[in-house]
Amino acid sequence: MAPPTNRNTDHGRLLVSCPDRPGIIAAVAGFLHRHGANIVESDQYSTDPEGGMFYLRTVFHRDGLAAVRDEVTTGFASEVGQPFEMDWAFTDASVPKRVAIMVSRYDHCLLDLLWRARRGELHLNVGLVISNHADLADEVRAFGVPFVHIPVTRSTKPEAERRQVELLAGNFDLIVLARYMQILSGDFLKAVGAPVINIHHSFLPAFAGAGPYERARDRGVKLVGATAHYVNEQLDEGPIIEQDVVRASHRHSAEDLERQGADVERIVLARAVQWHCEDRIVRDGDRTVVF
Repeated sequence: MAPPTNRNTDHGRLLVSCPDRPGIIAAVAGFLHRHGANIVESDQYSTDPEGGMFYLRTVFHRDGLAAVRDEVTTGFASEVGQPFEMDWAFTDASVPKRVAIMVSRYDHCLLDLLWRARRGELHLNVGLVISNHADLADEVRAFGVPFVHIPVTRSTKPEAERRQVELLAGNFDLIVLARYMQILSGDFLKAVGAPVINIHHSFLPAFAGAGPYERARDRGVKLVGATAHYVNEQLDEGPIIEQDVVRASHRHSAEDLERQGADVERIVLARAVQWHCEDRIVRDGDRTVVF
């Protein structure tokens, strides 16, 4: 899929996390001012001003940013990053993130992301879709996106993950699991070298496994929801990015609940991907700070 039209030309983003102490904002703002930048957006959060962690997201404009990016990055490291013990990252807001999507047979989240990307609602470049089934090949290729079918069985899973890593590692900034119904190994997550975002229904762990909507209806649930989270080696226990719910009632069949759940999954996953691609998320241990 062709990248969206560049926006936010000459705009940069800075994400910071560090131990909280006086002078952080002054140091960041002063550095950007000395390098000809104008802050256009800034948000911050402290877990505790005494001994806590400080988080900052700043968007700034600087004419000719691409030409001076290396200079700014090097200067920030020595003048601000190291003295304040920061974990930090500069990004060029005009450059779309390179995204790969993994999917099985459910198409609703996949097609929603492709549609939003084509319309420019998501500032990203979808470069590849990988699936363990061939069902969605024609629909994906209609968007001009390469589709690769890599079957996965219990006996072939190590080889399948090796092939996936060959396609993904070093080529993408983000991997999205748009209802990819396979558990990723710790070795895969280490080798792929990019964050992985997953979407699932919010019935976990109460309705884990097969047929969650049927069992949810049998229990008379009153809410249907979805959760987007980063993937780690513990199944569905990675830091949560976004959640949402809709009301349900006794009148809804299992099919109604599944349809409502699919709607929420689309929205929640799109938000999580958008926020990641706009550099709005900082990880704080097992949780996230979302600006």
